[in-house]
This record gives sequence, C-alpha cells and structure tokens, in this order.
Amino acid sequence: MITKKTMNQAHPDFQSGEVILIDKPAFWSSFKVVHKVRQAIGVKKVGHAGTLDPFATGLLILCTGNKTKEITKYQDLKKTYTGVITLGKYSDSMDTETEINEYPIAEDLTEEKIINTAKNFIGEIEQIPPMYSAVKKAGKSLYAYARKGKTVEREPRKVTVYKFDVDKIQLPEIHFTIECSKGTYIRVIADDLGKALGTRAMLTSLRRISIGDYSVEDALQVNEFVEKFYLKLNIKTELLN
Repeated sequence: MITKKTMNQAHPDFQSGEVILIDKPAFWSSFKVVHKVRQAIGVKKVGHAGTLDPFATGLLILCTGNKTKEITKYQDLKKTYTGVITLGKYSDSMDTETEINEYPIAEDLTEEKIINTAKNFIGEIEQIPPMYSAVKKAGKSLYAYARKGKTVEREPRKVTVYKFDVDKIQLPEIHFTIECSKGTYIRVIADDLGKALGTRAMLTSLRRISIGDYSVEDALQVNEFVEKFYLKLNIKTELLN
C-alpha cells in the first residue's frame, strides 16, 4: 500500500497491482484524480473505491492493475466524514454546487433540539438518491436529467448511520462527524435534518477522514504522488495542473 509513510520505501509494481491512499482536493472529481494517477504511472487499469463529490475533500482509495479486483472490499467498509451543515439554506444539489436559496430558521430553535433530532438519523434509514448524483435511471445518470432541469422518480435505498455526532453549533452552522455505510449521501442527511428542524439545510463542507481503518492522515496529496512516481518528466507540469 502506497501511503505518506511508505512512499519513500516503496518499489511499486503498478501494473501488477498497488493500493494508493490519496487526499482528494476540493473541486476535483474522483475521476480526475484517477486520470492524473493513471497518467503519472503509465497504467490504464486504475479505479477508485468510492466516489467523493467534487466539492468534498478527503480519503480516496485507488487500486491499480490486478488490485482493482479488490475495489469492492474497500467500498464495503464504513466511512467517516466531518463537515458543516448550514441551516436556512437550500440548493437543488444540496451542497454549494448549484444556486443557493434562503429559508427562515425558527427563532426558538435550541441546541438541544438540534442534537436530539440528529439522533433520529442513527441506525438503518431510507434515503432517496439526490438528482445530482451518478445513480442510473433508464441507462442515464441522474446528473444528466438534473442538468436539463428534469426530475425523475427514484427508489429509496436503505443505508446505515452508525454515528452522528454534533461536534459544535454556531447557528446557522452545525459541525458534525458521521460514520456510515457505503452508499450514504451526507447531502441527503443534511437536507432531511433541515426539514426535521422546520427549515431547510444544505451541506457546505465535507471531508472523508477514514474508510475502515484507513485514515486520510496517511494519504498523499495528488502532487506528492505525481512528483514521487511520475514516469515521464515532460508530462510532470501537465499532471500537476
């Protein structure tokens, strides 16, 4: 496994297969990270074990070569996120990627009510996938419909929230830590929490800090990985842009 701690001792065989921990930067798609790593190591077979939304940061596990057969193993692990839910705001994407609208917040909203309401989301819950997601409907991703202003019917999915800690409240912001199963949309939890509190809410910050026992603290920045492992000097500058 290629991590911040092992990269200087590593003699990787990316073609045969390696697992890489990357700290995804904000406003990069998960696919862009895969693309840059693929270019750097000169291996076509590279995949990630769990998408992060473009505005989110944090741990992305990449597998190369024959290790791509193990992607499901990593996808099935619990995920832990930190972030900020902002009350009184809403967007179609449930985050900062689309136009933001304002909603009133009840004047009598207390910290106790927020904490107790958050507890209702712990356990097995149902979520309707957001329109701004990669879920497929009739062979097309929901993103494709959403970008044309269309809404289509989606089936609810069961996910599990193992922990939902309210770390700090500075209204309208709620700082949180959530541990959950694969397939959980933190954006949907933010939206549903806002509705449960009598207003609307959206996700304004999100960072994945762990996948199973793997921590973002051990992950490489994309530029660190490229500088260490790129194969062709003349593509280095392009890879870092």
